[in-house]
Amino acid sequence: METLTLNNGTRIPQLGIGVYQVRSADVGPALASAFQAGYRSIDTANMYRNEVAVGAAIRRNSLAREDIFLTTKLWSSDYGYTKTPSAIDRTLKRLDTDYIDLLLLHQQYGDYNGAWKAMEEAVSAGKVRSIGVSNFNVERLTDLTSRAAILPAVAQVECHPYFQQRELKQFLQPFGTVLESWYPLGHADPGLLAEPLFAELGTKYGKSPVQVILRWHIQEGNIAIPKSTNPAHIRSNAEVFDFELTAEEMGRVAAIDKNRRFHRVPEFIERIFMQAAHVNYDKRQR
Repeated sequence: METLTLNNGTRIPQLGIGVYQVRSADVGPALASAFQAGYRSIDTANMYRNEVAVGAAIRRNSLAREDIFLTTKLWSSDYGYTKTPSAIDRTLKRLDTDYIDLLLLHQQYGDYNGAWKAMEEAVSAGKVRSIGVSNFNVERLTDLTSRAAILPAVAQVECHPYFQQRELKQFLQPFGTVLESWYPLGHADPGLLAEPLFAELGTKYGKSPVQVILRWHIQEGNIAIPKSTNPAHIRSNAEVFDFELTAEEMGRVAAIDKNRRFHRVPEFIERIFMQAAHVNYDKRQR
C-alpha cells in the first residue's frame, strides 16, 4: 500500500475503502475482507449512519488502532462554533475511538467557518489529527482558507478520468491539500469502464480496466476510496501497486477528460436538502 504525506506531516494510504450506502450489517464483513487484502484506510460519515458498525469492525480486527486511518465527516446540521464540539464528541462515541485520523466537513453549506474553527480546536485537543473538506468548490474553499489557521489537509470530491478536477487541483496545490476521490470509477459508468484505452492498457499489463483507472489515480497523486462489499472486488481493487503506467499513457488518460460529472443535484435542491437534514444520528444508526 502506497501512502501520501499530508500538509501536516501525517501519512495517509492512497487507497481506502468507502462505506457510503453500506448497511451496518454488511460493514463488518466488508471491512474484514478489506483488512485481509491490505487496506488500512476507511471512509465513513455521520450521514452514512454506519459509524457504530465501523467502530465495531475496527475493534474486532487484530490490527492496532494506530495502523488504521479512519476518516469521517460532519453533516451541515452540526456546523457552528458552538455546535460542532459536541458533534465531534458524539462521533467519537459512535466510532468508539479516542481520535479521528481525518475529519471532513461533508458539505459546503451552513456555518462551515464556525465548524472549522471548532475542528481546529479539536486538533489541538488531540481528538482529531487532520481536518479537511468534502464537496467544496473553489469559491467556498477560497473563503474558508482565507480565515483558517489550519489549511485543509484533504479535499474530497468526485474525480475520475472523465472528470479530472484540474481547476480544483491547481487551486489546492499551493496549500499542499491532497485531492481525495469519491466515485473514483465514475460510479462504475459502463461508458467509462468500456473506454478502449483502459482495455488496451489492461491487456498490456494483465489488469482489468478498473485496476488501470485506480492505478491512474495513484500516479495522479489522488487518494481513491472505491466502495465494495464484494470480497473479490475488494481484493482486485487493491492489486494496483505492482505495475506502473508510462508518462505517455498517463497523458493519454488526461486527454479523455470530458469534465463530466456522474453525480448531479441542482444546487437549489441540494440547499433545501441540507436545510432539512437535521438527523438524530445516534438514534438512526443502521
